[in-house]
Amino acid sequence: MADAVLWRALVSATERSLASGALAPIATELEVVEDGEVAFAVRLFARLDIKERANREQRRVGTNPFLPPDPDLFVTELTPTHVALLNKFTVFPHHLLIVTRRFVSQDRLLDLADFEALAIVMAEIDGLGFYNAGVVAGASQPHRHLQVVPTPLGPDDLSTPMDTLMKSAPERVPAPVPGLDLPHVALRLDGRPINRSDGPALHECYHALLAAIGISDRRQPYNLLLTRHWMLLVPRARECWEGTSVNALGFAGSLLVRDREQLARLREIGPMRVLSAVSGAHLSP
Repeated sequence: MADAVLWRALVSATERSLASGALAPIATELEVVEDGEVAFAVRLFARLDIKERANREQRRVGTNPFLPPDPDLFVTELTPTHVALLNKFTVFPHHLLIVTRRFVSQDRLLDLADFEALAIVMAEIDGLGFYNAGVVAGASQPHRHLQVVPTPLGPDDLSTPMDTLMKSAPERVPAPVPGLDLPHVALRLDGRPINRSDGPALHECYHALLAAIGISDRRQPYNLLLTRHWMLLVPRARECWEGTSVNALGFAGSLLVRDREQLARLREIGPMRVLSAVSGAHLSP
């Protein structure tokens, strides 16, 4: 899928799904909340009720939106095991889902095939790849799906707001990042564009992070984040902060709040304390 074929398919699918109404972008207002060295990109929902109603209806009827996938949200075939779909209720333009063709539980450990599909996408799209391992980690669907959003995530030139800390991520051996005061391990990559063939190397890094933090089975929720420069793994203790779900994007420095009252509360507490609380650190907002 060289020569921007995937990107053209993504743009075409976005235009088609907007025209048909299959894609339902969620409008937000962007605010910056500084906490130490990190300028968090905080998005305030203009309207969240559409997604909440859809999630309630899906839970009521027990449907799987990925089997079969909505043809209007289909982007392309990736591998014999994975396809690329648009995220229906998206906050970020061109938010891509990497979905298994057959049902695989979202709380199981990722395998080589997942990373082979992820490498294909990130070889072409310079973005943030992430995985929410289970409901406690912020997953809204039980069917295995990784996600990629193009960067930058905030208003400046950084790939993610968390890059101010992640530039100090350790090389080669997984270890905590100085200044990131919550349970985690990270690893700095070489910063070159990811190649389509890098799936095995990324899979190996993932297992090194799992081993370093002591995660060995599906009962332990976590968030995995990946850019061309670093990989980060954060264990999770709870899904929500004051009623709002926090997923992997929060640990990249991108948070969502429901209203201005919650935004004021976030400014009061500080985003890092929120991340510490949901990751299981002995801090309470």
